[in-house]
Amino acid sequence: MAKPKKRANGTWGIQFAVGGTRYSGSFPTAREANDWQALRKAELKAEHGGRGGEIHTLGEALRKFAEEVSPTHKGTKWEQARLERMQRELPVTLPMAKVGPEHIIAWRNKRLTQVKSSSARRDMSLLGSVFTTAVREWRWIRSSPMAEVSRPRPGKHREKIITAPEIRQTLRALGYTTRHRPTTMKQVVASTFLLALKTGMRSSEIVGLTWDRVHPVYVALPKTKNDDARDVPLSRSARRLLARMRGLDDEWVFPVSDQTRDTLFREARDRADLAGFTFHDARHTAATRIGSTVGQPGKLSFPEFVKVFGWRDPKHALIYVNPRAEDLAKKMG
Repeated sequence: MAKPKKRANGTWGIQFAVGGTRYSGSFPTAREANDWQALRKAELKAEHGGRGGEIHTLGEALRKFAEEVSPTHKGTKWEQARLERMQRELPVTLPMAKVGPEHIIAWRNKRLTQVKSSSARRDMSLLGSVFTTAVREWRWIRSSPMAEVSRPRPGKHREKIITAPEIRQTLRALGYTTRHRPTTMKQVVASTFLLALKTGMRSSEIVGLTWDRVHPVYVALPKTKNDDARDVPLSRSARRLLARMRGLDDEWVFPVSDQTRDTLFREARDRADLAGFTFHDARHTAATRIGSTVGQPGKLSFPEFVKVFGWRDPKHALIYVNPRAEDLAKKMG
């Protein structure tokens, strides 16, 4: 075994190589350096022998995933927060090799008493990614216990269309006026809501919009929820709305964070004594409004409509377009 060496700053450094890869560390004492070397070599030996799961715990896997994998994903902070919560809910002291379906089932069932099935499914997908990475990348375990655990049925798709009175009351609660350029954070939030209703853009796409991506008749989104780039065409009213934002900030079109936008929007909705709709329902509302004209002379074709909203699968139109039966009846004559 390599011997630790005392450094000028009083710490003890140690280096060793396994399979051509060098490992090093710095510790307060020589004993800690030796203990770390012995433990690290045992871990490496177990990993190379396919027995890493006998040494590494579920807690280590959750932390390692949060530190190394989550930063490569969109929504890093949100994902890391969910992983941190899992460390309080799952049997994190168990070695990975001893985590079985029964542990996951118990956690899933308790989670379903706390959140909707859609949220539980998202959590299970994230945990499944941790196990999959432990199998394929880290070689800690040979198979994932998630394969033997059924997931909750997906919840029903939302079909809420925000009505004109609901829109007016929400804008009023946010202090929005067409007479003056937005000056308060609430009025900026009102403008994001209006742009979502006019274009179907997601909240993250709107608050992340910078002026260099705003063009005369469209805005360019280099990266969206599904990682595809998308150009969003702007109607005349959408162009006027963006023009009113000029001069507020040199870089950001809507100088507000997504979290602040969410908080102020919810507060305004509640203050207006409204309920039953979310900011994301503005995308459903826009899709339904624009979708109602698809195929008409001078309007979007169905393929163009799908492209405008950035759907990879045209079936998403059936989820987002939610016309009222009354409106459909009028068209049937």
